[in-house]
Amino acid sequence: MTTTRGSRPIATALMLAAAFATVIGDTAFAEGRPAKELFGGMALPAKAAPSPYGSYAKGCIAGAVAIPTDGPTWQAMRLSRNRRWGHPQMIALLERFSRDAVQLGWGSGILIGDISQPRGGPMLSGHASHQIGLDADIWFTPKPASPLSPQQREDMPFTSMLQKNKFLTVDRRLWTNTHAQVVVQAASYPQVERIFVNPAIKKKLCDTWTGDRSVLGKIRPIYGHDAHFHIRMRCPEGATGCKPQAAVPPGDGCDKSLAWWFTKEPWAAPKKDPNAKPAPKPRAMQVSDLPKACAMVLDARGPSSELEATYQASGGFMPTTASAFVAPAATADQPFEIPAVVPVPAARPAGW
Repeated sequence: MTTTRGSRPIATALMLAAAFATVIGDTAFAEGRPAKELFGGMALPAKAAPSPYGSYAKGCIAGAVAIPTDGPTWQAMRLSRNRRWGHPQMIALLERFSRDAVQLGWGSGILIGDISQPRGGPMLSGHASHQIGLDADIWFTPKPASPLSPQQREDMPFTSMLQKNKFLTVDRRLWTNTHAQVVVQAASYPQVERIFVNPAIKKKLCDTWTGDRSVLGKIRPIYGHDAHFHIRMRCPEGATGCKPQAAVPPGDGCDKSLAWWFTKEPWAAPKKDPNAKPAPKPRAMQVSDLPKACAMVLDARGPSSELEATYQASGGFMPTTASAFVAPAATADQPFEIPAVVPVPAARPAGW
């Protein structure tokens, strides 16, 4: 059967999937290991055209690239996690945003937290999303003038923007107009789908922002996100395997949907029925629960090294010596073709 680069007949894809099931069935998958252990154990990406599969909280990515650990206007944090991988468009956006943040007076640049694992997928800790290379966390702490060492990046504590002794209240001693400008700047890019911040920060923006409010609706309140904000990109054009999120509701979001966060309901403990039977222990997500392409992404061959898959602003991939994490080399260098269209899970509720 003949095939063309970037496109395979369905029959070929099914044959490949069956072959992988045979190969993997005797090892990790046969043991029923959770998907987070398998994806969390991958040191390098799948060498393929950049392709996100599934949704932000239930998917994977082929062809991810790493942002360099150090740049002129950014540093990557918590290097030991190996979560600085993303879709090339996500990495390019972060580099652009870092330059724009400096122009706004945000120190010498941004500190970048988790993006995704080399092949995306569920993580061992910390996130439900960040699975398809289109999410990134930015610290509410500017990059210091003197570069942080790898150890400092592991140990440096987060700084919450909230008052410690007052519920859902921004600390005026910490929050500045520059913080607001940086968050709104991140929301201003057309490829950004949403920005997640703590409800108190969203309210602060609603109450104080005097500039253009047209992008405030993209800034969404959610639990946590008081020491960092979360950038979410929309599915890239042509990424047919990527499941888009429901559109952001119209308006600036400074309405009843925000007021709800300041009631007891979102923070109250779930009511327990004394007559209810104990709930079964939650089942760990398996690779079979993800889009079908994710099994092939997991098993695909990777690049020869981390350096080969490190993004450069020129659009190419060149070695960088800044990394404190060097992944073991893969044994093969041929790209792996993955079917373009795969089943995807349902979207999250509108407005989240």
